[in-house]
Amino acid sequence: MAIFLDLLMLIGGIAVAVIGANILVDGASSIAHKLKVSSLIIGMTVVAFGTSMPEFAVNIFASVHKNTGLAISNILGSNIFNILIILGIAAMIRKMPVHKNTISRDIPMNLLAAILVGVAANKVLIDGLGESALYATDGIIFLSLFAIFLYYTFYHLKPADDEGDAHIKMMSTLKAIILILFGLGGLIAGGELIVNGATDLARSAGMSDHLVGLLIVGPGTSIPELLTSLIAVKKGKINLAVGNVVGSNIFNIFFILGLSSIIYPLPLHTELNIAVLVTIGASLLLFAFTFMAKKSHLTKPRGMLFIALYLVYIAYMLIGS
Repeated sequence: MAIFLDLLMLIGGIAVAVIGANILVDGASSIAHKLKVSSLIIGMTVVAFGTSMPEFAVNIFASVHKNTGLAISNILGSNIFNILIILGIAAMIRKMPVHKNTISRDIPMNLLAAILVGVAANKVLIDGLGESALYATDGIIFLSLFAIFLYYTFYHLKPADDEGDAHIKMMSTLKAIILILFGLGGLIAGGELIVNGATDLARSAGMSDHLVGLLIVGPGTSIPELLTSLIAVKKGKINLAVGNVVGSNIFNIFFILGLSSIIYPLPLHTELNIAVLVTIGASLLLFAFTFMAKKSHLTKPRGMLFIALYLVYIAYMLIGS
């Protein structure tokens, strides 16, 4: 009976999140069009931060209760899932040209965030002193970098690109704001149901906190990003889809991990190094496919590679556990 309720919670959470993602994209796109703000900026801020609220809630709760393993593995699992699965599936649906601002500013910032977590995870190996952990000082640095990221994001505000505006549902500003609020509420509630149901099922299988965070809670809290990005891609809002994923990853590390480490120190156990390396590797691959490639497109073959790498990572983690 308990397993049935957990499955019901999962299915109900997905349904609520789907509805929330759909109306959130409609409301955000309408406001972006009215304010003549690029859909990329909306994706990088309102939508990205909104869809990261489940990760935020999980991490704050985990930090307050000193469940440090879940706090870190949740973010690593979410960021890996965001790049390899969300962008992978999105690229399978449609070729995705990446906006120049995303290439020059946001994707490098995403890579920097992953590398900084990797450095923090290996302080003992690098300097031979202390403990590999995120402390309040690390959190202050992360939050400072997040503030710089926000400043440059809004400093480079430009008129809206003409990306699929014909598909935007125009509505009053009040209605759009209401839709965004209800959409965010649906995403948060749906994400919470998904995480609770998935975590209970995983616990019954005897998985560790780290493995639950990496393979269940992290991807579970990324379901809102997945649904929002895929719906945006189908509606032709490529900038919104990519901006949502990259912005969410930056938000996850610089803001959520930063704030979490200020609340309580977060030890980074060596068993999480594989996930740290995969996070850096996925970010580096995204950087290479956009910044270094002749054509900065996420294509179907590249999407297939992302998904294949994620499946290999999952298999390795399960076999090694």
